[in-house]
Amino acid sequence: MFNLMGRVAVVTGASSGLGQQMALAFARQGAKLAILARRVERLEDLKPKLIEAGAEDVLAIKCDVTSTDEINTAAKLVEDTFGRVDILLNCAGSSKDKGVLEMTDEEWDFTIATDETSVFKMTRAFANIMAKNNYGRIINIASMYGLVGNTEIHTVAYHASKGAVVNFTRAVAAELATKGITCNAICPGYFETELTKAVLDTPQFQEFAATHVPMKRYGKPGELDAAAVFLASEEASYVTGLIMPVDGGYTAI
Repeated sequence: MFNLMGRVAVVTGASSGLGQQMALAFARQGAKLAILARRVERLEDLKPKLIEAGAEDVLAIKCDVTSTDEINTAAKLVEDTFGRVDILLNCAGSSKDKGVLEMTDEEWDFTIATDETSVFKMTRAFANIMAKNNYGRIINIASMYGLVGNTEIHTVAYHASKGAVVNFTRAVAAELATKGITCNAICPGYFETELTKAVLDTPQFQEFAATHVPMKRYGKPGELDAAAVFLASEEASYVTGLIMPVDGGYTAI
């Protein structure tokens, strides 16, 4: 089960963190990969690791996921290279963390563009390719913060953007259900990435996690892989519109 041999997977935000981890997970299942990020030198460094892990082929593409032109250029390059797109993992993101009383227009617009509008633009471009073959698996990386508020970090635009991704996922799932394309979202809990490391390493936040996460720990590298591989697989053909928290039980209480 869950063999991705012959499937073409596009992963954004693959230069680091969760995107890189899930690209490796797809590689281990034998997928062909198109990895996208702004830091193309990191993508080139990742390519041999993906091949070693089992990827059939790897294409590295410099792409700013807030740029319509760069996304459309990347989509054409992937289609010209591989002839199809089967899987899209929308993982790229960033955030300006402020509360509603202090956040500027610029900080809000940056977060919404990077974490919400980029998912729409990527999905539009690559779902059009999927529709030609009546097959596709779209996986959006949202956040448990898209399902609930929090009392520890003021990050209102991030909550708003990830909440939007959650319902965008449902809308796309319903719209594309007759085209052989599924659309699901993973809502990670606390995982260490470049974006979160400084906060997660503080004693204050470690104490917060110990009291608010039922498993009393952060997520470990690789603990999102099974969810991503499952949703990308042929076996998940009747699963669409699913919002899957992988959060150690944070949203269960």
